[in-house]
Amino acid sequence: MRLTTKGRYAVTAMMDLAIHEVSGPVTLNDIATSQNISLSYLEQLFAALRKAGLVKGLRGPGGGYRLALAANDISVADIIVAVDEKVDITRCGGKGDCQNGDPCLTHELWKDLSRQLYEFLDKIRLGELTEWPCVQERALRQDTQLGRTNPGSSVSV
Repeated sequence: MRLTTKGRYAVTAMMDLAIHEVSGPVTLNDIATSQNISLSYLEQLFAALRKAGLVKGLRGPGGGYRLALAANDISVADIIVAVDEKVDITRCGGKGDCQNGDPCLTHELWKDLSRQLYEFLDKIRLGELTEWPCVQERALRQDTQLGRTNPGSSVSV
């Protein structure tokens, strides 16, 4: 499986949102700046995340995005699937027609690995990731470099 930038950026952006939302809605501009992701690309990702019910937007002054569910109710697999990524490493996309319309010799191996990979990602919750010490250290470093504050969170400047 090759996770594209779409899936990686979506997970990264959702992590940033989960870490900082305690101080209120988070703007896409803040996420774009701190994570070095194009604002227009984030807009596309957040449209898909909103459609999947993972985030909600708030308009007006002080607006931005919030998680639509508790961070512990969102899995990494939920995020990846929401932006139309596939957790599938078969050559045929799971259809079983990888070799002239029939399954190839290793089809079941790749199909099983794809299933296990999805199950692994589905067990990892966004809330868990935000508590990892290495994540907290990196978030603190980013916030300090950008002068970004986050009162009340476990990551503070």
